[in-house]
Amino acid sequence: MADKYILRITAGGDYDEAKHVQVPVNKPDTVSIATPHADIELNVRIQGYQGLPPGSPSTSAYFSAEPHAANQDQYSISFRFTPKPPPASSSPEQGISGAHLQFGNDFDRPIRDKLPPGFNTAMRIVKWWIDPGLDGDAYADKPHLYGPALSSFNVLEMGAGKHDADKGGLWFEEGGEEATRQELGLPDTGKARMKWALNDANKDKFVFEYGKTYGLDFFNPYLDFANLALRLPGFQLSIANYWDGQALRSSDRRSHQLRYVLRNKATGDVYLVVVFSLFLREDLNEDGTLREGAQQHTAGGAQVATDKKKPETDNEHDHDEEAALKRARDEFGVPHHETSADDVD
Repeated sequence: MADKYILRITAGGDYDEAKHVQVPVNKPDTVSIATPHADIELNVRIQGYQGLPPGSPSTSAYFSAEPHAANQDQYSISFRFTPKPPPASSSPEQGISGAHLQFGNDFDRPIRDKLPPGFNTAMRIVKWWIDPGLDGDAYADKPHLYGPALSSFNVLEMGAGKHDADKGGLWFEEGGEEATRQELGLPDTGKARMKWALNDANKDKFVFEYGKTYGLDFFNPYLDFANLALRLPGFQLSIANYWDGQALRSSDRRSHQLRYVLRNKATGDVYLVVVFSLFLREDLNEDGTLREGAQQHTAGGAQVATDKKKPETDNEHDHDEEAALKRARDEFGVPHHETSADDVD
């Protein structure tokens, strides 16, 4: 299934894809995005990448560096974030509250009727162990799953970090502004800071200050874009069949998207949108550009002929929820809801 599709990553400062630029995946070169709300410098890395633009490296030195080699991380969305004060604002606020800056996925159309068997099990594993701050509604007309940036990003550097081609481009370390971190009671490690930020009072006292630069890195070993698979402890799923809530085998959509968004919960302002788009390989020209109509989200008769098979049933994704949760507990330990956010390791 995965070999019939090709991935392209674009990014911009809002949802208007006409203003997005293609991201040079796995190259150390950054994409710069400037809007009235923020300045962004972005790197995207994907292990085993075989997507656009043509000739993209299949991997990045980033994945050979620790902790990513030991974690077997599969992708990274890493960027410098410099928020700007709202134009003509008379507000006394000096920045964005840690309770308001969110990162996550959202969709333009309902996905509730297309969610795969085992979705609720996967969400329990994610919310209980991997990203306990994640919240949203996958069953809404416009589904969304956002988490506080403070508890979602694996690395938060209070500063610009560095650009190191030998490590794949942007490279951030947890830390920076040590006096401020000590004043806030911010832990020294990313894992502890993510847990610290699950406490509402802690989020409330953190401010992403206007004009200051922050290094943010989001990565994990669970989404395998090379093989279009989700792999959680005790639970595996082919996301090729359920990308953006649309089954690729039966959908008449010529392109499919997964969207990551950095936004302000209080104002609705959007700072960064990164779009992972899947296209049929048959929609590529010889030079690697997309044929006319390839980006249309609806087009009759777009199915791959060899994929005209009986739709997958629940039995083809049978899973044992109890066994999956037990394996996750064995690997991750006690889930967050059985502990306190104040119990920082």
